[in-house]
Amino acid sequence: MAKGSVVITGAGSGIGQALALAYAEPDRPLLLLGRSLQNLEATATLARSRGAIVRVLKVDVGDVTSLDLAALNFSDEFGEIKVLIANAGISHGTLARELNDRPVFAEIITTNLLGMDNTCTAFLPYMAQGGRIAGIASVAGFRGLPGAAAYCASKAGVIAYLESLRLELRIQGIRVCCIAPGYIATPMTAANHYPMPWLMAPEKAAQRMRRAIDRGQAWLVVPWQMGIVGMILRHLPIAFYDRLFARVAGKARKSGSPKGV
Repeated sequence: MAKGSVVITGAGSGIGQALALAYAEPDRPLLLLGRSLQNLEATATLARSRGAIVRVLKVDVGDVTSLDLAALNFSDEFGEIKVLIANAGISHGTLARELNDRPVFAEIITTNLLGMDNTCTAFLPYMAQGGRIAGIASVAGFRGLPGAAAYCASKAGVIAYLESLRLELRIQGIRVCCIAPGYIATPMTAANHYPMPWLMAPEKAAQRMRRAIDRGQAWLVVPWQMGIVGMILRHLPIAFYDRLFARVAGKARKSGSPKGV
């Protein structure tokens, strides 16, 4: 795939940072978006050391006006956008019986699902013919998990959203890739207090993701083992699935702010 400008949300740490470095090449323009300017600048320094031309912007994907302006300004400076990666996301456990979890639930849905649409809607008018859009879903979107209703619902929504977007944009020659990571070693998964099989380094995951995006792949589960596990879980009978997950520990609930980039 020829070089072109790349936009990544949630680029301050974790998968977003790893993807920024995977795409950082001499003279390639990168726009890195996120909620922590300090983290973004750290990513930018690493990307610039590889020769990339980097712009950073502190922005929340819930801020439609700021996203629209970012898309306009970046495209004015560097022209059409070749790759858009909607990666921004947060994760926290929620319980239906806990009234205090209501705002947490809303924030997760707003960031993970609505934020993805806000991002795509802002940058799509400036996408190049034959461009690529990738969204970060999760294997947690395959089926519901105890104590993770908001996160699972948001990622299930992301999977359906990206499939709809893929069909919508085919006529424009824009390829859409839905990426469903399993366990990647990031600040987000560091908060998990349960076993994480096939935990993968973000750098290795990002290289696989880039290959899938550049090839125009529609779907990727990484690591591949989680794809097999996910396929099995999706087809388990409800009664068996319920027994299997009856005693599984849920995600940690909010203590402070949700983990995100």
